[in-house]
Amino acid sequence: MIPLLFLLLPPSGVSVFDTPNDGGGSITVRWELSPEDSLLSGYLVERSTHPDTGFSAVGRVGRGRDEFVDNTTEDGKIYYYRIRARIGEDLSPPSPISKGVSSSPQWFHFGKINVLIGIVTFTFFLFYFIAAAKAGRELFIRKIAGLDALEEAVGRATEMGRPILFVPGLSTMTDVATIAAMNILGEVAKTAARYETPLIVPNCDPIVMTVAQEVVKEAYTAAGHPEAYNPDKVFFLSSSQFAFAAGIGGIMMRDKPATNLFMGMFYAESLILAETGAATGAVQIAGTDAAMQLPFFVVACDYTLMGEEFYAASAYLSREPILVGSIKAQDYSKIILLLATLLGPILYFAFRLDLIKQLFQIAR
Repeated sequence: MIPLLFLLLPPSGVSVFDTPNDGGGSITVRWELSPEDSLLSGYLVERSTHPDTGFSAVGRVGRGRDEFVDNTTEDGKIYYYRIRARIGEDLSPPSPISKGVSSSPQWFHFGKINVLIGIVTFTFFLFYFIAAAKAGRELFIRKIAGLDALEEAVGRATEMGRPILFVPGLSTMTDVATIAAMNILGEVAKTAARYETPLIVPNCDPIVMTVAQEVVKEAYTAAGHPEAYNPDKVFFLSSSQFAFAAGIGGIMMRDKPATNLFMGMFYAESLILAETGAATGAVQIAGTDAAMQLPFFVVACDYTLMGEEFYAASAYLSREPILVGSIKAQDYSKIILLLATLLGPILYFAFRLDLIKQLFQIAR
């Protein structure tokens, strides 16, 4: 076996370079495969800090592989590499020694230019539309029927002398759906304060209850009716899922709210709540990002906010420039992304533009 190994030609053309687009500590080694590659088990990569001596193995690759990434280097230190062909544990003579190279971190990841372009584009739209909204320009947001009906539903409750029931879901304040529900609650509370309509807000989480109390209190103050705020109407009901649902059902049957608002994250209790409210004849508006619960709200509620409509509700109701500007920036960014997705493949296959391919590549 030993004579055969010395007859094998080792790999040639060893090249080394600092691994691009990384945080340092990595050197890439490439070589030309041995002419006897099909007979080999693979290749052994050896490294040293001196060009003539001190080489030790740092990795192995299988046959047919002509690249190895050494992730154990120390930035600023010069390394030299050589490659040996391997049959089992027997090694061929070493390849010519590579030139010296050191690793270093890069400031910019050129493989993520597409991400940079996306961030710059979105940021431009964001600041532009926020500035436009603050300047008084009317920015178009498509009609959302459920939100347009909100003031009418509050007015109906006022005329009937009945309260409004707002259920902020069953999740915690760490859930983005609950945060969106709190934003909507603030606008609902302002409208309820103007109409002097009682607002009932049961909660299944103590922290959500505390936040809801502050939101409603600030809303009543902003509406000019701080004395109308009743902290007892924003209360903790139960942390148990179906006990909470049963408690809300009891409120619906006893207090007969004219308007029921279900906003936030809901689970299996969604149909129980919606059906009980429908049985009392209340106007019901639901909003959630729980896809599994949307069908139940659609069939049992008068209006349902689906997905992004739910998250756009606070901007739609308040017309706050920052919120409206962010909605418009997202819309325009989505349009550009959709056009790029549709036109990108056409341009690439029609003109073979590598730039298009690079924009759609996902860098590691």
